[in-house]
Amino acid sequence: MARSSALNRANPYLRKYRKWPLSPYKAKWHQTFNQQQAMQNLKQSLTMPPPLQQKPNEPHILSSLIHSFNIYNCEPTPEAYHFIIKTLAETSQFCQLLSVLDHLERNEKFETPEHILADLIKLYADANKIHDSIDLFNRISKFRCVPSVYSLNTLLSVLCRNKEWIKMVPQIFLKSQRMNIRIEESCFRVLIRALCRINRVGYAVEMLNGMMNDGLSVNSRTFSLILASVCEEKYLSSVQVLRFLEEIRKLGFCPGMVDYTNVIRCLVKKEKYLEALNVLNKMKLDGIKPDIVCYGMVMSGFVADEDFEKAEKLFDELLVLGLVPDVYTYNAYINCLCKKNNVEAGIKMVACMEELGCKPNVSTYNTLLQELCKVGEIERSKELVREMGFKGIAINLQTYSIMIDGFVSRGEVIEACDLLEEVLDKNFCPPSLMFEEAICGLWHRGFVARALELLKKMGGKNVSPGARVWKALLLSSGFELDFSNTSLIGLVD
Repeated sequence: MARSSALNRANPYLRKYRKWPLSPYKAKWHQTFNQQQAMQNLKQSLTMPPPLQQKPNEPHILSSLIHSFNIYNCEPTPEAYHFIIKTLAETSQFCQLLSVLDHLERNEKFETPEHILADLIKLYADANKIHDSIDLFNRISKFRCVPSVYSLNTLLSVLCRNKEWIKMVPQIFLKSQRMNIRIEESCFRVLIRALCRINRVGYAVEMLNGMMNDGLSVNSRTFSLILASVCEEKYLSSVQVLRFLEEIRKLGFCPGMVDYTNVIRCLVKKEKYLEALNVLNKMKLDGIKPDIVCYGMVMSGFVADEDFEKAEKLFDELLVLGLVPDVYTYNAYINCLCKKNNVEAGIKMVACMEELGCKPNVSTYNTLLQELCKVGEIERSKELVREMGFKGIAINLQTYSIMIDGFVSRGEVIEACDLLEEVLDKNFCPPSLMFEEAICGLWHRGFVARALELLKKMGGKNVSPGARVWKALLLSSGFELDFSNTSLIGLVD
């Protein structure tokens, strides 16, 4: 009896009232379950014909949404609307999308998450419906959503895709002020990124100055972005690029490896090799160890400028720093050796490359072949070409051009023509100048049949002979050129 009394006290609802204290059908887990089932039903219904209970003027997908949630006795969720909005936009059913948005605005009570409307702004823009994107941005508050800088940045980012759309940005800023959206640094970053992308670097720099004057903070990514765009501008001189780098350093920007690499690449392209070397040294003063790419670019510049002493000094320096040269750095050094008429040292360097695990490429061998053919060592060039084949290095058009010029300079026109036919057989697109010396050499030596055969093969590969070839053909046929009665252009036509 005592035990029965204790149970009565502990479970008054079970004994006295004979019912649960809380109905399980009203629990949150059951509501979530119903909503999940409704979503599954909605996704399945989109693959089926319109339901019978659909109203005549009601879109199929909206009817499916309402019906799916009604049969589970729950209200449509924001996620359900997000799903059908994305489905309609991605399938270009924008007419139905208007009805869905109207129903969401007029009939639902929940606060629409801002990310749903921001996604729709992007979807409209992807479909080239920028005015619909702007209209949706203006109507955000009607969907019981408080607009923020998130939706503003979304609209700004899509407006900045197009040079015509970007003209609407000032109006959007004015509208956003009336919508009580606080302009933040992120808005300016979006615009600066867009201006750099469309090559309006001057406007980006002006906006950067405006941000600094207004006391807004600028992060390092924005500085790096503008610096990279400044380095890509062809009309800016090296002095202007370096001055801009110094100005943003005074503003607190600390350049990193990528920033210094962009500046060095810019200076090398502008053939300012000493300035590039100064930037390389400044990197080391800032505590940044230059990588092999930076050294390779500056080395290539000094080799092109035939300042071999500085190039070799840089190569020794990078080795002392423990950097491992890549194939481009080796190629620059081998080019340096070849230009110093030390092709044998260049050939030995190829062997050193392979011992250190760096495989030479076709550019490596082309550099050596160019120097060997220049000094008339054709047999040594042939050996290198065979070596390329053994190592699986494919010969490119430049290789053929170097060898053909080498054969022609030695008077070996038959070998040159064999290579020309090989070029045509491999379906390369050679310039007509490559054939002129060889074909003219054949005619001068009396190999007219071979010259005509090669000329015919050129026509079959859609390679047009040059003026010198036509002239040689006419002279070999006994026709004497006279400007009074002959037009070479007319013959070519």
